Amino acid sequence: MAQSFGLIGLAVMGENLALNVERNGFSIAVYNRSSDKTEAFMANRAQGKNVQATYSLEEFVQALERPRKILIMVKAGGPVDAVIDQLKPLLDEGDMIIDGGNSLYTDTDRRVESLEAAGLQFIGMGVSGGEEGALNGPSLMPGGSKAAYSEIEPIMTKIAAQVDDGPCVTYIGQGGAGHYVKMVHNGIEYGDMQLIAEAYDILKSTAGLTHTQLHEVFTDWNTTDELNSFLVEITADIFTQMDEDTGLPLVELIKDAAGQKGTGRWTVVSALELGVSIPTITAAVNARIMSSIKDERMAAAQQLTGPTGKYDGDVAALIDKVRDALYCSKICSYAQGMALLSTASREFGYDLNLSETARIWKGGCIIRAGFLNKITKAFKDDPNLPNLLLAPEFKQTILDRQEAWREVIGLAARLGIAVPAFSASLDYFDSYRRDRLPQNLTQAQRDYFGAHTFERTDKPGVFHANWF
Repeated sequence: MAQSFGLIGLAVMGENLALNVERNGFSIAVYNRSSDKTEAFMANRAQGKNVQATYSLEEFVQALERPRKILIMVKAGGPVDAVIDQLKPLLDEGDMIIDGGNSLYTDTDRRVESLEAAGLQFIGMGVSGGEEGALNGPSLMPGGSKAAYSEIEPIMTKIAAQVDDGPCVTYIGQGGAGHYVKMVHNGIEYGDMQLIAEAYDILKSTAGLTHTQLHEVFTDWNTTDELNSFLVEITADIFTQMDEDTGLPLVELIKDAAGQKGTGRWTVVSALELGVSIPTITAAVNARIMSSIKDERMAAAQQLTGPTGKYDGDVAALIDKVRDALYCSKICSYAQGMALLSTASREFGYDLNLSETARIWKGGCIIRAGFLNKITKAFKDDPNLPNLLLAPEFKQTILDRQEAWREVIGLAARLGIAVPAFSASLDYFDSYRRDRLPQNLTQAQRDYFGAHTFERTDKPGVFHANWF
């Protein structure tokens, strides 16, 4: 009997998604380029389950009921194109390929156009949640034709994370919309992670909190409406992990050089191309780049000096202020991401539903957080909301807490602690709330050296001054 779903690529995410599909009542055929991986999967995790192993693409395709639905879980870029090129001659009209990797949205646009012209269907689907989410319910962001999505909707709604208001999947939009939304999701994730790291750095480096105290602080923060989230939860857990060899907190033995796979950088590039300001996310990408030059920083540390003092005030009060600064900065990071999605939706014709986008991030994904309920409501109440900072609740939250936010950033500056994402978030807020910025001077300079012209505040028209 033919299997109802197919999956190519049995790395960790692929294995877990295959088991998720099977657990939810859908028979599945699997294929991996190296047969030993397939054999190991069948002998262990897939044993006794409704999973059919195949050892060639021809055998794999023949094992599936028509129209075929095939999920590819391989490395983004060339490997995806290679698999598609090998599959195409084996498929029949109406068959569907789904790319569940972190593909660049423009690649997805190209693949949708190419495969639909060949009579095949293609879905580019963002998948967030890591290995645990893949197994137990990820957040899914499928883009492509709505007709294609309707064919896989029964499976996707079953395997997605389930929250109080439904499964964490929705049709995102045409073409590369799903992968675009996943890209911005990852950009917000970069911002979130950097903001948490800066909060940790302030508390550890200026106030001297121990790993036990840091565990307690982040555990407490995770119980609040504002900061309850997957990333804060795992941060609290990280501080409890001790190294077996040294007895020291493991986190303090990890080299301070963070990796990245490109989605954060893609987000920044897209924002620049679309003319959308996302300084918190940009600062987070830059922070990872700066962390990567570890040897150079170590050499510089021997020559460049700065403040060496410690915080000598009320530590409990500082913890509360850092919490407030983290939440205000986090709001700005999400505001930037949603503003980018709104602009991309208009520019690319995605017709994104920002309320639904926030809703499907409430479960399964890495940025899942309690305050996504508030974001969902903000865009549901006003689908044309120009910026999250103007939503009544978020506006009032920042107005109530900005003094603590400013104080924390000032303290970090006085004590020589870099807080690029905290600072970028406050700069974003201060720039957005001001009705006049100094770019009148910038425009005057442009007109002076290049006759680029300018507009005036007191009368309409375009002008050029004789600056000489």
